[in-house]
Amino acid sequence: MTDLRAYDAVLFDLDGVLTPTAQVHMHAWQRLFDRLFADWGITPAYTDRDYFEHVDGKKRYDGVAAVLRSRSVEVKWGDPADPPEKDTVCGIGNRKNAYFEQALRADGIAPYPGSLRLLDRLRDAGTPVAVVSSSKNADEVLRSAGIRDRFTVVVDGVVAEREHMASKPAPDMFTSAARMLGVDPARSAAVEDAISGVRSAAAGGFALVVGVDRGVGAAALTQAGASLVVEDLGDLVEPSSDGF
Repeated sequence: MTDLRAYDAVLFDLDGVLTPTAQVHMHAWQRLFDRLFADWGITPAYTDRDYFEHVDGKKRYDGVAAVLRSRSVEVKWGDPADPPEKDTVCGIGNRKNAYFEQALRADGIAPYPGSLRLLDRLRDAGTPVAVVSSSKNADEVLRSAGIRDRFTVVVDGVVAEREHMASKPAPDMFTSAARMLGVDPARSAAVEDAISGVRSAAAGGFALVVGVDRGVGAAALTQAGASLVVEDLGDLVEPSSDGF
């Protein structure tokens, strides 16, 4: 069993790794593009494959542009302040975010039990941890899940935009988080569920890249650069003497 306590730090993606918000994001993207494609007469229809190939792990506006580009559709980039009803990349991305926020506030979120057990183990060992998420909703999700206080370093879509960091699969977000923690990626571990995220951590030179297979497939994560793949982070926590 790989013991993440052996590393100088562990950096986690959020959606699909610590919390099941990846499904909330997927549904928001599906709702967005189902309506947009129907209104604009775009074919073929948006599918889960589009999510994994063009959206998963990327910053929101990059995901919008990638999906539209895959259908040979180009629109103006616009400005992050564009209202959701505006048909720019930013406006469309903000429309998706409104769908996501509606679902999150209506239903709330809880961390994966296995992920929480691993966080507990790392906290007890004094291993530094950080969150590296392309989402601009990371802070709200962490607070909703009750784990915001676990992380002194959170590099999310807000930070990436402010600091002009390239989107995953570029290594910028992971290496910046490691620098903020004061650790060397070559002695640290990264945990991701998205192909773009795994490529990002691998490009950043992390000693261990753990892929969490929430649907993209173990082979795809391994091919992207994962050192090992698990179905749940609880798999990396040794059972206690009482069997729990």
